[in-house]
Amino acid sequence: NTPKRKEKLKSSDNRGSWEFQPEDTLIEETGNFPSTLAQANFNGQKKAGSAVDGIAYRNEDIMSESWRQHRKHVFVLSEAGKPIYSRYGNEEALSSTMGVMMALVSFVQAGGNMIQSIFSDEHTVVFLQKGPLVFVSVSATRQSEQQLRSELLHVYHQIVSMLTQASINCIFERRKNFDLRRLLFGSEKVLDGLLDVMDSDPSFMLSAVQCLPLPSSSRDALSHILQKAVTPNLVFSFLIANNRLVSVVQEKTVLEDARLKPSDLHLLCNLIRASFAFQAGEIWTPICLPLFNHDCYFYAYVAYLDPPECTVCLVLLSTDKEAFYAMAECKRKIEEAFASQNALQWVANTQFYYVDDIGVANLKHFLYKPSKFFSSSSGFPEMEVAYRSQEERIHLLDLYRNMHNRIHSTSRPLKLLYHSAGQETLLAWVTSKFEMFACFTPLVTKKSAISELTKLLRWIKKEEDRLFICHLPKYSSAPQPGRSSTDRGSSDRPNTSDTGLLSLL
Repeated sequence: NTPKRKEKLKSSDNRGSWEFQPEDTLIEETGNFPSTLAQANFNGQKKAGSAVDGIAYRNEDIMSESWRQHRKHVFVLSEAGKPIYSRYGNEEALSSTMGVMMALVSFVQAGGNMIQSIFSDEHTVVFLQKGPLVFVSVSATRQSEQQLRSELLHVYHQIVSMLTQASINCIFERRKNFDLRRLLFGSEKVLDGLLDVMDSDPSFMLSAVQCLPLPSSSRDALSHILQKAVTPNLVFSFLIANNRLVSVVQEKTVLEDARLKPSDLHLLCNLIRASFAFQAGEIWTPICLPLFNHDCYFYAYVAYLDPPECTVCLVLLSTDKEAFYAMAECKRKIEEAFASQNALQWVANTQFYYVDDIGVANLKHFLYKPSKFFSSSSGFPEMEVAYRSQEERIHLLDLYRNMHNRIHSTSRPLKLLYHSAGQETLLAWVTSKFEMFACFTPLVTKKSAISELTKLLRWIKKEEDRLFICHLPKYSSAPQPGRSSTDRGSSDRPNTSDTGLLSLL
């Protein structure tokens, strides 16, 4: 039997929302793998700090000087040299360039090696090969080879989140020259958005997700509401506000080493952030979380709780593809509980903090990641006046990246690093309990910087319940009998995307 995949986009009966109901098997003979994300109305969005939108960048002339002057290019191609994605410029126009890249990869492979990187005076070219896909970063930034490769890995994971690794491998095993753009059509904005946020968000460098500062009593109350609104096959419940994690609860049977990693949370948040469609109502869509299980889908229910502002987002992850209405009922219970306690106002009244609020002399900015809390927690203050513009933020992040690369060097790892730059002094400090990067005014001595960091650590210790998710609340939700995600649908249609998910629960 030829496995098939159908995708339906339909309005729920009484909610005015959109419900995605993909089946789990694929049309392998024709290569027709319609992407759910292609139907999700990805509107063109402006690049951070630029007046040129994604469509303009995609049509940018690759022979122009402006195209050459971009700080970082990212290319994705197949082993057959077929173009799949380019951050700037049209993939078709870049087909010969990508052909040269694949020729380099093949030439080195013929000698029994694998190309890793190429260095010139102005650019670093980094290669990453994952199965039948090849990723290339051409960077004029100060990022290290390891940092650029980590970004390419995030791009790979984002593609896997839409298609699953098993599906990608299956496609190219059957057809080496398959054009993967047919599956990713309409989802370029997701990859664009990921690359944009990686250029400006230090959370990716720290392998962490920033939490919304919130009094512990309020956060616990929100988590308690999520714990009470459960249904069979619900695995994770998230509350996200302004792209920061507010609360997360999980099914208690999820193995400790199988819980969601920061990278998976980044992919989930980026998917939501990339499309205005998620603000239109209740969305039901499959998503693969590669570091949890790269060969199967979760089914994500996404709805904003505060339209039309759309700043507080509820995300429910289920293993049941037919659980849309059950998830919608959970959302209704959560909304009722929030309304009775005026809980949305707690989030709206969140007090973001600035360096001046901390009272540490000469401190301009800092990054902090604890090791004892939920693995995705991190904290850093809002940017001060000195780092308000896009160029200034990039400058500061470049300094942090340089310090991060040096202190985590594989050949010479360090615990403490002091660096005096032209306009600031930086100190990096890594222990078994935390990881910290701090930026001071330029004339601070090492002794003084360490003394001021000690004061900062005392303040963080005092405020840690407000700054971080200190524990992971759990709930019990037994799977419905006979409704596991591995036996949905007709018995004569094999399921290739969900296999193995429940083995982790």
